[in-house]
Amino acid sequence: MILDPTLSEWLNLVLRWVHVFAGIMWVGTTYYFTWLDARLSEEEKAVANTGTPAQIWMVHSGGFYVVEKRKVPDLLSRHLHWFRWEAGTTWLSGMALLVVVYYLGGGALVDPDVREISVSAAVALGLGVLLAGGFIYDVMMMSPLGRNEKAFAIVAYVMVGGASYGLSHVFSGRAVYIHVGAMFGTIMAANVWMHILPAQKKMIAAIKEGRKPDEALSAQAKLRSKQNTFMAVPVVFLMISNHFPGVTYGDRYGWAILSVLVLLGWIAAKFIRRA
Repeated sequence: MILDPTLSEWLNLVLRWVHVFAGIMWVGTTYYFTWLDARLSEEEKAVANTGTPAQIWMVHSGGFYVVEKRKVPDLLSRHLHWFRWEAGTTWLSGMALLVVVYYLGGGALVDPDVREISVSAAVALGLGVLLAGGFIYDVMMMSPLGRNEKAFAIVAYVMVGGASYGLSHVFSGRAVYIHVGAMFGTIMAANVWMHILPAQKKMIAAIKEGRKPDEALSAQAKLRSKQNTFMAVPVVFLMISNHFPGVTYGDRYGWAILSVLVLLGWIAAKFIRRA
């Protein structure tokens, strides 16, 4: 199926607009709460022997704000705000863009100079990469490897490099970058909707039933959120990589450049998290 060029252009523009803006809100929220958690942890240590709650004071726009962290929310008198639609909107608009730009027609997906492959087979492979990436990530997280962050990062990085190399022998260079980015984005969205939110809901259910929340659920949600902050930096780069073919996917060793930039993104995320 090939879309009318004018319709395709409008869909591309609108979906990209939604995708970028939703991504700004999602990444911004993720990094804000990560920063907030780190600062509150520092405050908790500072006031550990005083009996006073740890608080963060901030100033922005028209007022001053004070925030404190509670392990048990006051559900009876407070409205609990959830942050989920930023992730959902970013992923849905990104998948729609993937379909419009790469899967409908396949001109940007398949490069005959790389491999003679049908568009339908390439689309199936692309979707399979997204599903397989998420599945393998979850298996790793639930294995003993998931409890060793350094070992997890090393294994994950080797697998990302392997995926980049393998895809570079099937897809066009541009499609390789976008699919690795889409794989990260899918894992991030799945972390929010399938792990972080369910864990938080189980904790709230326990509180309402008068039971102590399972602290392992909190640790699980925090770890997955932390990993989202590390994936976010490479994802943003991969979103804009199509504007710079000469130094990215257009290079003979584009897959290696992608792997290096993912690593640099993870290193940058480590510093950004402490800023």
